[in-house]
Amino acid sequence: MADLSFLDNDGGVSRLVSDTPPNHYIVTVKSFSQLTKNNVEKYTSSDFHAGGYKWNLVLHPNGNKSKGITDHISLYLVIAEGNSLPPGWEIRAIFRLFLLDQNKDIYLTLQDTAEEGRRFHGTKLESGFDKFIPQIAFNNSANGYLVNDTCVFGAEVYVCQEKHIGKGESLAMIKDAISYKHTWRIENFSSLTEECVDSKTFNSADHKWKLQLYPNGKGSGAGSYISMYLTLAEPQNLPPASNIYAEFTLRILDQLNRNHQIGTSNYWFSASNATHGWGRFISHDYFSWASAGFLVKNICIVEAEVTVHGVANAL
Repeated sequence: MADLSFLDNDGGVSRLVSDTPPNHYIVTVKSFSQLTKNNVEKYTSSDFHAGGYKWNLVLHPNGNKSKGITDHISLYLVIAEGNSLPPGWEIRAIFRLFLLDQNKDIYLTLQDTAEEGRRFHGTKLESGFDKFIPQIAFNNSANGYLVNDTCVFGAEVYVCQEKHIGKGESLAMIKDAISYKHTWRIENFSSLTEECVDSKTFNSADHKWKLQLYPNGKGSGAGSYISMYLTLAEPQNLPPASNIYAEFTLRILDQLNRNHQIGTSNYWFSASNATHGWGRFISHDYFSWASAGFLVKNICIVEAEVTVHGVANAL
């Protein structure tokens, strides 16, 4: 005999039965038991359209482990391509999720009891039901939800409110940020003829960087100083309005006495402010002294230490 005690409404969730199929999308899962056998924690459907947006159904056949659900099936509605929507977007949607009783050709439906619907926005792309149905009820053949190892889920979605809340940004500071050291060995230094010499690109915190050295100086250091800068290697690839807060140290190594020439700074790097450093990093006179150890056998060694402490991106 079917046990329908799980249909009792609780926690702001309405559980009903309906003979009307879902209007917007149906997912038929064959060989359902293979999801568990093959340790499939989550299945995401293809995109479907409703209310002017793209959506997905997301099924956790053994419960959403990230929320500690183990004895229920979890089922969610997710707005697809949320990152491509305009900055500050927010919608409210009233939705119902379905499970077909194949014995009676009727549907179990779950929906929120709140009349205003549920919110979706840039930091909340998913909503649904952690405890959609107990596994014991789902697996009970008398209930008709799993027949011949096949089940049918569905969704219908009605967008009831849309708005753009204006521009904003999200700042993520990095706990226990890791420092990256890059060493640049410049040979035949006195033979350099370029106005600016670039190091090889290196990575720190998933961002690409490089060093720029001006042998004859730049700006206030032109003619009598070596200028040196840290710069983003691919600033054009940054997301719009992205800013990277980095602490960095540049050194020209004293190869004899370890009395290095050092510059340390903090800076917000961005596509429009991709470079920071010193026009007067070291004077030509001091750099050229043989006893200073900065140029040994016509070799100069430069070091950079870069620590990214935070990233700000537009919402």
